[in-house]
Parts: sequence; C-alpha cells; structure tokens
Amino acid sequence: MSIESKKLEALHYHAKGRPGKITVVPTKETKTQKDLSLAYSPGVAEPCLEIAKQIEDVYKYTAKGNLVAVITNGTAVLGLGDIGPEASKPVMEGKGVLFKVFADIDVFDIEINEKDPKKFIEIVKSLEPTFGGINLEDIKAPECFEIEDALKKSLKIPVMHDDQHGTAIISTAGLINALEVQQKDISKVKLVVNGAGAAAISCMSLYLEVGVKMENIFLFDSKGCVCESRKDLTESKIPFAKGKKDISLADAFQFADVFIGLSKGNVVSEAMVKSMPPKPIVFAMANPDPEIPYDVATACRKDIIMATGRSDFPNQINNVLGFPYIFRGALDVKATTINEQMKLAAVYAIAKLAKEPVPSIVSMAYNNQNLNYGAEYVIPKPFDPRLLATVSPAVADAAIKSGVAKSTITDWEKYKHDLNERLGVDPLLIRILHTRAKTDPKKILYMNGEQTNVLKAATQVLEEKIAYPILMGNKEIIVRNAEANKINIEGIEIIDQRSPAYSQKVDAFGELLFHKMYRKGVNKLDAKRLMKDRVHFACMMLAQGEVDAAISSDAMRLADIISKGLNIIGRKNNIARIAGMYLLFTEKGPIFFADTNVILNPKPEDIVEICLVAAQKVKELGITPRLALLSYSNYGSIRNNQTKHYPKIIELVKQRDPSIIIDGEVQGIYAFDKKVLQENYPFSEFAQEPPNVLIFPDVASANIAYNLMQEFLQCESVGPMLLGLQKPLHVVQLGSSVRQLVNISAISVIESQNL
Repeated sequence: MSIESKKLEALHYHAKGRPGKITVVPTKETKTQKDLSLAYSPGVAEPCLEIAKQIEDVYKYTAKGNLVAVITNGTAVLGLGDIGPEASKPVMEGKGVLFKVFADIDVFDIEINEKDPKKFIEIVKSLEPTFGGINLEDIKAPECFEIEDALKKSLKIPVMHDDQHGTAIISTAGLINALEVQQKDISKVKLVVNGAGAAAISCMSLYLEVGVKMENIFLFDSKGCVCESRKDLTESKIPFAKGKKDISLADAFQFADVFIGLSKGNVVSEAMVKSMPPKPIVFAMANPDPEIPYDVATACRKDIIMATGRSDFPNQINNVLGFPYIFRGALDVKATTINEQMKLAAVYAIAKLAKEPVPSIVSMAYNNQNLNYGAEYVIPKPFDPRLLATVSPAVADAAIKSGVAKSTITDWEKYKHDLNERLGVDPLLIRILHTRAKTDPKKILYMNGEQTNVLKAATQVLEEKIAYPILMGNKEIIVRNAEANKINIEGIEIIDQRSPAYSQKVDAFGELLFHKMYRKGVNKLDAKRLMKDRVHFACMMLAQGEVDAAISSDAMRLADIISKGLNIIGRKNNIARIAGMYLLFTEKGPIFFADTNVILNPKPEDIVEICLVAAQKVKELGITPRLALLSYSNYGSIRNNQTKHYPKIIELVKQRDPSIIIDGEVQGIYAFDKKVLQENYPFSEFAQEPPNVLIFPDVASANIAYNLMQEFLQCESVGPMLLGLQKPLHVVQLGSSVRQLVNISAISVIESQNL
C-alpha cells in the first residue's frame, strides 16, 4: 500500500460515519417519559441532594468512579511534536479507546489550549469533581514533570503522566526478568541509557527503586554524555551527572550490561553491541525504528536478551500492558493518588505473570506453543487476557496497604472474577486472530477480484501481513476498478483463468478433474470446459496446493460452490455433512451460530454432525466450545417430534467427542440467564458459564437470529465459515464489508496453518 493510500485509509477511518472514535451511551433505561423524568428533572434532584449531604456518594450515583480524563495541551504528540491541542484530539480519543477495550474504563478526552504550566495546572485542578482519575498525555518535558507533580500534590484522585510512567513500569518489569534470566545482580549491573526525555527520567527513577545503583547509570542525551562538566543540564538530569566523566556512547557500550534506548532509530551499531560484556541486555524502545534492528542485534550476539517497542519481535515493551490496569485498580478502591507502591506493584505483577504458564489463547495468537519464560519471553504479550485480573488487583491491594484507598476489597477472588466478567469472554479474540494469522501468512485466492471491497480487503491483508492475496477475475476490469477507487494493487497477483495465458493450466486442471469425476458423468471435454468456471478453477488451485485458502463473495451461489468444493476438495475425515457457521462479536463475548446456511431441515443425525464440526472449528480458534441446543422449550418442558430428539443428540455427540460441553434443549433467553438457570435448572451446563456456540433446529431460525442480532446490535461478524471441507473454502455474503472480508481471511489463514 502506498503512502498516499495509507493516508487516505487513516483519514477515512476517523471520518466515516459519525466522526471520531468515541461516543456517549446511556447506561440506564431512557425509553419512556418516566425513565426520562428519573434521568433528569424531577428525579435527578434526589441523588443531587444525597451527594450534597455526603460528597462521597458521587461515586454511588454518577459515573465518576469509572471515568478518566485523558488530558493534553498537544505539545509533544507522538513523534509529531508540538502540533497543538486540536491536532492532538485523534490521539486522545485513541487513548480513550484503549482504556475502554482493555479495562472497561470510560474516558472524556480534554485538549487544553494552554502552554503555561501554572495556568494548565489550574485548569486541570478545576476538573477534579468530574473525574475518578486523570491520565496526562503528550505534554513536553520538562513542563510535564512540574505539571504532574503539582497535580498529584493538590488533587485527591489518581493522576499519571503515561508517557513517563507507562514505559517505566513495563520496561522495569522486563528488566527484572531479563536480569534474572541472564543471572546478573541488579545492584551491580551498569546501565547505559540513550535519551533523556520524560520517559527516560521516569524509567531511571523506577530502576533505582528496584535496586539499580545511581553510580551505575550512564545517561546520554542529544548533546552527548550527561556528566559533571556539562553546564546545560536541566534539573531532572543533574542527579545522573554526579561522578560521571565525558565519554562517547560507543565507549560506554564496552562496560554496559544493559542498554536502554529511548531516543531514535539506528543510533546503535553492530560493533557497539558486539563490544558489550557477556550476556548483554538491550531494550531498544525507539518507535517505529529501534536504536538497532532486532535481527541485527540478535544475529551478532547469541547471548543477548533483546526487547523493542515493536509487536513483530519478542519482548515488546508496550504501555498498554500497564496504564489500563493501573487505573482500573486505582478506580476500584477510589485511590486518591497513584503512588510508588502502586507502580511497583504493577511492575512485580507484570514480571511475575511472564513466569506463569501461558494460556492456549495467547499461544494461539502468536502461533507459538512454546512461549516459556526465557530470553525471548521476559514480558507478557499485550493480548494476554490475564493482565486485567493480575495487575489491577495488585495495584488495588497496594493502594489499600499504602493508605491511599478510600474503599477496600475483602473478597479478592470475587473481584478478579468480576474483572474478567467486565469484558466478556475472550474480548481480544479478533485481534488475536489477526495476530495469529500474521505469524505464518498463507496464499488466499479471492474469486471475485473485480469487487471494490475485495480489492480493498486484499490490499489490507497484504499491508498487515495477514496473507498473500491473489485476485481472480478479468485483469482489465480489476485494474480499472482499482485505479478508479485509488486502490494500490501493486504486488498482488491477478489470475484470469479465461485468458489465453492460462490455457495450459486450464487443460492440466481439466485432466485432474476428469480423473476425479469420470465416473460421475463428466467426460474430458466437460472437465476442461468446467475449468473455465472460476469456482472450479479456484477449488482445483486449492486442492493442488497452489493456494492455501479460497474466498468467494457471491453467496447467491452457496450450494453450487459447496457442491464444486466437495467434488474437488472433499470432506475432512469422519465428517458426513458440511455446515455453515457465523461468528458474532457481542458484549457477551464471541458467539457462534450454526448451521446458518447449508442444511435446511436437519435430521437429528445432521444436528450431531453440525455440533461436531462447529465444536472442532471453535477449538481451532483457541476457544473452549460450549454448545447450546436451542429450542422453544426447556429441558423436556415440551415433548413432540422435534424436541424429543435432543437427549439422543447430546448422547451421540458425547459418544463421538466426550470433551464437548453441550446441553439443551433450552430457550435462547434462558441460556444466558444464570440466575434463572440456577434457580430452576441447577443441573444445566450453563448455570455457571453461558454457552458460546448456538445450535439451531434449522437454517431458517439460525439465519434469522444471526441477521437480527447483527442488524440491531451492530455486532461485528465473520462468516459464513464452511465447516467440514478438507481445505479452507468460504463463501461470504455479496456486499460484505472490507472488515468482514479481512476477518474471514484471517480465519482462513489460521485454518490453513492448522492443516
């Protein structure tokens, strides 16, 4: 994708639909006049009066306790510099998205047009009644130190400048573990730090807290070594100059056990890394290009532990490992500040988590079943779902023990359970699927290459390294459509099986098809003629391993495509029926719907097959399937020709795969209502945990339910996924969005990885 295309894509993302990335959604009923009279006048007067009598009741009756302000003046925005408060707003909205996605914290972003630190401080101080916490963002040094320090002293809510402390907390956790793996004493190691901005100063301060000695830290800024002979040092740098003589960065590497990079890309050479003592540690955290490339550093020193800020290499130092969970813990005990004890609690919790066995969903995300504590895994992965229930309780506990919490937690296990419940089951699944696909991209053939959304999806999967796309269709039309829509398809292969260039391939594939189907009424001439059809040709490419997956976006031909796929690709072993399944990402987590497309009126034995292939697919995606057989009755409350088969279906599924969790028949509304189930059907598999795979009695009910949910809940979806074929062949709806096409592409890649 060209630079111009990337720019247009980013601008479209922020401008499409409702501009921006955040909105305000009511959390109470607002449908009737009574609802509105309670929400506002006259009912709203009652909580106002209660808060006036007892100010702490503001946490009881308003959103303050789950509301964080992300505040900036736009003076140090990303790598863009002082671009002003308005231009910083997309970044602040983005930070709000991360708070919500990772820790279910609501955010108002506030961009203040004020550079004078004292005036800025006064403005922010006046906002205290509104918020439960304040995240300062993208404020340049040294003003950021003065601002944060003043606000922490004067406000009774948590304040943290994430640019300083986020990197410090995560890198300190990684440093503790890296030193342990390298068997080095933290009190004796020498650190060379390149970069002396807000993040670097905060990092060094926290390193001192965990045992690094001041005399062993050698700091370099843009003018060279921070040493006693320098007369231009700011107040924050002076402590690190004491006792230091002026030396070059290259000379410092010769005694550096640890290098910490918080500067700019490619300022460290291979020779510098080679000169380091045995078992070096290099945290090159400049973004997007580290101080030395990961592969260069690890190639020249086999004994190195290397970390960067990048997601495509081991040991990513990413602030998202910290700030959402730190604020979550602070808010949940109404902490008046974020103190050193709380930051250190986060450090040690993150460090400890890296030593725990990695859950399968994380291993699946990174296509690595050997994520074990060691040189390439000293810090947890950003998508680790355990972070919320690990870091937040540690921070909350530290706040309570250090005396800055206004409320307490007595049942810690319940608190951890509630944290996991906040975000639903596997809330990061879609990102995990994309991450997993990127670990081993495969060739995907898009059968409808002329469609605009297919062109956009193909360029996106190529750009994101999810897959290697191949477009099928009339090359002239594809190129013309791409140019008309300013889509850069450079580097993407185009196949037109009807063009003379593919005549030999058509003949060869026709011969193969003839040998597959000569006893099914297909002669040689028919076979070669059929290879002019894009579906037959695509299926043969898939069968022959020339592509790894194929996707059609012409769902009107579903039955036709399935038939051709069965003839050429074939079923998986022990699978009697092909089925279709949708995945919806809902507030209750990912929910699968089956069979949505294929078997119109399934017999009991068909439903057994649907259960088996659906459960197998869900397992491949790293999720434990919990199957609910849906009906209009509950556990035998109605017995007729349909419902009487459910007990036998469950029995047959269990015989084929005893590990599958399955129950029913059950009405959809009760399947997710634990209270009703516990009171009336305590034996139910769903009395403690809800289902995530919904099995319907027929295609009509499944398809209606799926479409209604997608329409009214605006759920993101993937599908339909065809279940039971030997290789990934999927047929999405005509008009599917780019996101839907990209999502099914990621799943197709993962399916191919599992073959």
